[in-house]
Amino acid sequence: MQSVAQFIVKLFRFKKYLKVIGFEFTKYNKILRILVKPYKNGCRCGACGRRCEIVGFAKELRSWRDLPIHGIEVWLVYHPREVQCPTHGRIQEEIPWAEALARVTYRFEYALLRFAQQMTQKAGAQLLRIPKSTFSGLLHRIVTRVRSGHKIRGLTVLGVDEIAYCRGYKYATVVYDLERSKVVWIGAGKGSATFERFLNNNLSEYQRQQIRYACCDMARAYTSVIKRCLTRTTLIIDRFHVVKALNEAMDEVRKEEWRMVGKSNKLALKGLRWILFRNSSTRRKGQTRTINKLKRGNNRIYRAWLLKDEFEHFWDYQYVGSAMKFLKDWTRRALLSRLEPMRKFVATLREHQEHILPFLETGITNAKGEGINRVLQMVKQRASGFLNLDAFSDLIFLVIGDLDIPAQIPERFRTI
Repeated sequence: MQSVAQFIVKLFRFKKYLKVIGFEFTKYNKILRILVKPYKNGCRCGACGRRCEIVGFAKELRSWRDLPIHGIEVWLVYHPREVQCPTHGRIQEEIPWAEALARVTYRFEYALLRFAQQMTQKAGAQLLRIPKSTFSGLLHRIVTRVRSGHKIRGLTVLGVDEIAYCRGYKYATVVYDLERSKVVWIGAGKGSATFERFLNNNLSEYQRQQIRYACCDMARAYTSVIKRCLTRTTLIIDRFHVVKALNEAMDEVRKEEWRMVGKSNKLALKGLRWILFRNSSTRRKGQTRTINKLKRGNNRIYRAWLLKDEFEHFWDYQYVGSAMKFLKDWTRRALLSRLEPMRKFVATLREHQEHILPFLETGITNAKGEGINRVLQMVKQRASGFLNLDAFSDLIFLVIGDLDIPAQIPERFRTI
């Protein structure tokens, strides 16, 4: 029959990295303290992992929190030895089941990371039987430790946008790898200074030259920095923001007409907004007939919608020359329409035309970035908002960062 120590080793899967030499229950059987020692680790240096000569013991026992079992807290207890390393001098030996200076085991860290990915921190803390503040603090230390030596690699298609946190009172700049749909950097603040700080402090000159495309909205804060700092990069204005600007121009015409018509005529314009916004591919025949009636009822709104509907064909062109010819003809008709919002859109279109045309050849948009933003909003809603950017950044990097943080935990300790 196997001993109790062997049973504990099998139950907790301690095999080949520690030995059990004793155990005790404390606090009315609510805490299990397991006395352990490393399994054939050869007393390695805690900094470099080199085998060294044992010179003594640490001043006191150390305890590491492990995964709870049936609601019972589990702690591993060991009196570490000190070794004499030729490089690092007298130092505490390497602990195979935990990171140096950590107070929890690798298994506990892995479970915490997985829980943080899938549920609220409050729920994860309840499962691990720790306070929520402890859960948040441990998460921040683990993410910071894992990403401390991480470098951005293989960035060729860059996307940039801003997000709000702290009830919308503060902003952060988020940089994406659009090729892999991952977040590579988060910085406090918004605008050109924040984005330029990322390019100068986080990318080498060689890495900046390897970025082939950069996609963003029409904000000069981003476009000006890309033109100045990424000289070999093709700037692409996101298609979504161009369409959004055109829809806003058309809607401004509708609002002007709504304000001008009498109370009795407003009923005819009621409910038009979302029908006008619809793409021709998703618009029903009945909705098209409703809009066509505007040709006699309100010609200004009808002309604005017609220009907006015709502009959809621009995105179908595959040759830049044909697309430029279409734009020249479309902008001429928009200017002759005598609709001031549409004329303003033409000015915007001409300003950014050279950066809109590359979309036709590459098909690159910030759609993946908008999808990432949706994930970020879900993370924010799950936590009911964040007052601290560090806490928000930890979860962003954990859920959709360019480094798989749980995978950095040694494989034999990934027990859930």
